[in-house]
Amino acid sequence: MKAISLLLLRVSTGLYLLFWGIIKLTASSMASSLSDKYYGGIISGDMINLGLGSLQVLIGALVVLGLFRTYSYAIQLLWYLAGLLPIGLYILDPFGKYLLEKSNLLFFPSTTLLAAALVIIVFREDDTLCLDSKIRR
Repeated sequence: MKAISLLLLRVSTGLYLLFWGIIKLTASSMASSLSDKYYGGIISGDMINLGLGSLQVLIGALVVLGLFRTYSYAIQLLWYLAGLLPIGLYILDPFGKYLLEKSNLLFFPSTTLLAAALVIIVFREDDTLCLDSKIRR
């Protein structure tokens, strides 16, 4: 059951990363709009979206497949952490009562992604339903 649970976590977190990478590649105006609104526009350029989107798709695919897990899982965790930092006030004050004048509860699941990515790393040795473990045999 642990291996199936880790498979589900790995596939869901990896697909999330992959899907957002696809959005950066195919709908750069949407990605730029989100960057402008929540990240101060630091990742709004088309070339930046192309590079980051490509990297996101690659890392997401590696995570889903369970390949190069030492690196792909760590990069996924760092990616989710980097995405969480700029919206940290929304996480600390999800209802907009103390730190912000507005709320955005939709950001709160970012904490779940970060926690899931950490669990995947901690229990990597129990993640036997991955391509890495099939290749090592």
